[in-house]
Amino acid sequence: MGQASESVAIYWDFENLHANLVDQAHGQGAYLANRFRPQDEVIDVETIVEYALSLGPIAINRAFANWVSFNRYKQSLLQAAIELIQVFPPGANAKNGADIKLCLDVMEDMVRFPHIGIIIVVGGDSDYMPLSYKVKAAGRTLVGIGSRRGTNQHWARSCHEFKFYEALLAPAVPAPETAASAQAPAETMVPPVAGEPVVMPAPQFAAPAESPGVASEATAQLEEMRALLDVAETAAAQRKAARDLVGKAVARLAQNRGETWIQKARLRPFIQRIDSTFHESSYGFSTFNEMLASMSDLVEVRRGEFDHELRLRPAVPEPAS
Repeated sequence: MGQASESVAIYWDFENLHANLVDQAHGQGAYLANRFRPQDEVIDVETIVEYALSLGPIAINRAFANWVSFNRYKQSLLQAAIELIQVFPPGANAKNGADIKLCLDVMEDMVRFPHIGIIIVVGGDSDYMPLSYKVKAAGRTLVGIGSRRGTNQHWARSCHEFKFYEALLAPAVPAPETAASAQAPAETMVPPVAGEPVVMPAPQFAAPAESPGVASEATAQLEEMRALLDVAETAAAQRKAARDLVGKAVARLAQNRGETWIQKARLRPFIQRIDSTFHESSYGFSTFNEMLASMSDLVEVRRGEFDHELRLRPAVPEPAS
């Protein structure tokens, strides 16, 4: 039984993830309009395989797609030792049926190979929800991987744990400070207008094909400011969502135990059971401890007998008039 919890099987709905990433980059319907043409390599296969290896040794690594259009992935797929299953679409506009074949293989492999304890499904379709019921009923751990915009939320929450593809790539994405510092040489080449912040002139954001002018520069500056404001609003919303999630989880654990203080080690697993898509990096934190530290006004921590304990800070009573 110990070995069963360490063996991993990966099932890729490869075309599903690729199509979602293409649509995110080029607009809805971009992949469908070019699905029978040679596809550029947009999936970082190695990153997903490395994540799977962090869970245990890989026993099955199988991907389903119409591989006629994915020849440019040849090296990545060979290096990852992925077994390729060809699924031809029955018509020009029909689905390739990879999701049905994938589900059948998972069900068969669970019976044939009892040593497999963790099943990873790479794909974001809601069609996999019935599969999640069977996998969990069989006592296996189900992990999903999909793109942030192309994943059905009900499928994501039906997994024991769900990882967004973009979150797996997070360590490789340059930080905003790096991107800002990369602009600095370009900005020093253009003398700033007196009295204006240096960040305002942003000629590198203007389309190269257009002739520079006052109107185009003003438009580029406004678009950059809007982007910065959107990021700030998103970050604030993420921090608020994180506080709400932690507050609800601590309150529920305290209620279940009938005590005010709960073990800190219980909190993160409980939050992941509430929301399988949870990861502190999605809320702007590098570690869970850093996330809790930012909520010192909400959560109080102390050293317990066996582990650190925490509770929600009592509300301060208002002074009597």
